[in-house]
Amino acid sequence: MVNSKFKKSRFGTLSDGKKVHIYTVSNGKMSFSATDFGCTITSIIVPSKDGSKKDVVLGHSTLAGFVNDTACFGTAVGRFANRIGGGSFTINGKKYELDKNDSGINCLHGGFDRFEKKVWKASKIKTEHGIGIEFTRFSPDGEQGFPGNAQVKVIYTLNDNNELTFEYFLKTDKPTPVNLTNHSYFNLNGNGTVENHLLKLDSSAYLEVNDTVVPTGKIISLDEDKDFDFRSFKRIGQDIKNTGRGYDHAFLVDGWGDGKIHQIAVLKSEETGISMTVSTSLPAAQIYTANFLEGTTGKFGRLYHNHDALCIETEGYPDAPNHSDFPDCIVTPEKPYHELSVYRFDFAENV
Repeated sequence: MVNSKFKKSRFGTLSDGKKVHIYTVSNGKMSFSATDFGCTITSIIVPSKDGSKKDVVLGHSTLAGFVNDTACFGTAVGRFANRIGGGSFTINGKKYELDKNDSGINCLHGGFDRFEKKVWKASKIKTEHGIGIEFTRFSPDGEQGFPGNAQVKVIYTLNDNNELTFEYFLKTDKPTPVNLTNHSYFNLNGNGTVENHLLKLDSSAYLEVNDTVVPTGKIISLDEDKDFDFRSFKRIGQDIKNTGRGYDHAFLVDGWGDGKIHQIAVLKSEETGISMTVSTSLPAAQIYTANFLEGTTGKFGRLYHNHDALCIETEGYPDAPNHSDFPDCIVTPEKPYHELSVYRFDFAENV
């Protein structure tokens, strides 16, 4: 990148004495920061049309905030993101039991011993996708209840086209379910509700869920459910009251399966003039309207409320280990995991 900058700073020290760092990458127009604690995106700074700079992700301003956080602000999620129904799955006739940390029934985002609470190894990297940070860690056989020793790598890069790429790799010595994602909470205004944001999804169907938000196995066509239909730009808040608490569903990526990167979402703010286009190699995106944020204290003491952000969690199908007709999520020694998602930001560059 012509005007790229890379900075490493101390972010704090954990109670066990481990030092934590924060890394900032800039292309001269926008920047992002991430910490090696949880491989976490801590900020994405983008210019608004009024000339101010907006941090378009929610989170915390201190290491202690992320240590105590339960909302997964900006974190890398694994070994299996989203829910595994019943907190168990079977591979080759062997049943594996996981933490039932969601509704006392299901496993959510890997259970209690999460990737987001680990200190990852980090280094500067340059790839075809830009300049950024490479995070790596070793996940031993049995961690979180999953089989197989796993070498995990997550790369965040930024290029001159204002494309922030999240790239995920995992190698294992035993068959194991894998579903890696990033859990950033986006608000293109920088604060307040996202119900007035415009959203368009390149998705013609979503997964029906039961009352604990686990897929039933049924795929719902958006021709049959207009409350969930975002195939044309629609304000997030237009039909949100008809969904109950809010959106928290896996929308299926149109065209997925040909091995190419497909666009899944465009999010726009009329207030700031910022838009974000999301493309991915993955088959789904969990669209989550931050339905459980009420009363959470975030950056600089700001009080967050429900629907103050939108998560676009590109991923495999939730509960895929328990649905043979879902896209295969089992990674083997012969078939390592490699997926990527691109978040492109558009804004007025002449401010």
